[in-house]
Amino acid sequence: MCRHLAYLGPQIPLGRLLTDPEHSLVRQSYAPRRQRFGTVNADGFGVGWYAEGDPVPARYRRSGPVWGDESFADLARVVRSEAFLAAVRDATLGGADGEAAAAPFTDGPWLFSHQGAVRNWPDPVAPLAAALPPVDLLRLSARTDSALLWALVLHRLRSGDDPGTALAEPVREVASAAPGSRLNLLLTDGRTITATTWGDSLWYLADPDHGRTVVASEPYDDDPRWSEVPDRTLLTATRTRIALTPLKESSP
Repeated sequence: MCRHLAYLGPQIPLGRLLTDPEHSLVRQSYAPRRQRFGTVNADGFGVGWYAEGDPVPARYRRSGPVWGDESFADLARVVRSEAFLAAVRDATLGGADGEAAAAPFTDGPWLFSHQGAVRNWPDPVAPLAAALPPVDLLRLSARTDSALLWALVLHRLRSGDDPGTALAEPVREVASAAPGSRLNLLLTDGRTITATTWGDSLWYLADPDHGRTVVASEPYDDDPRWSEVPDRTLLTATRTRIALTPLKESSP
């Protein structure tokens, strides 16, 4: 279910990672190598990126497959950035909310993506949704599990939680309410990357000598420096540092 990628480092064209490599995110939309659930990610895509001197990211999203969008190919060729997050989508429910359901979701400096699915959506997590302020529910951009996860994360960020806590606690809460859910979350503010593994694949490529970090559902090439993140782990990263912390389930 879905593939995503986040980058921090020297300024590069988006296409350097999203379209050019042999196993780029575009190729992963129709021929992923390590996707555990689903085979084609054709239900939408998006990319968010940061321009120099502007903390609020730009965003381009569409509801169809990324390989059929000629505008994206042009955009990826000419837009350059030091930080971006991109995703291709395999919908949990076919046709749900179109472009509005495509990651990345955004608010202020944040870009967010979810890879996976909340099991038996939406009934088990209704109490978590009900606990959110009504205004947060009214602002949901789509009627999907990913949009609700973003609302849970964003509520914590606005309440002052650090990014790691803002991801880890909703993962624990949703996993407890809906066992068997797959909850790989990815978050960036253009300076840091935070991610979780819970039921699906995640890899990182660290190049501290050049101030470059990539976190992705799967490697886009065969560089031996790629490392797989263990399941049920919180990853926090800057351009020069990667930290991995085990995630434990909430106590009954």
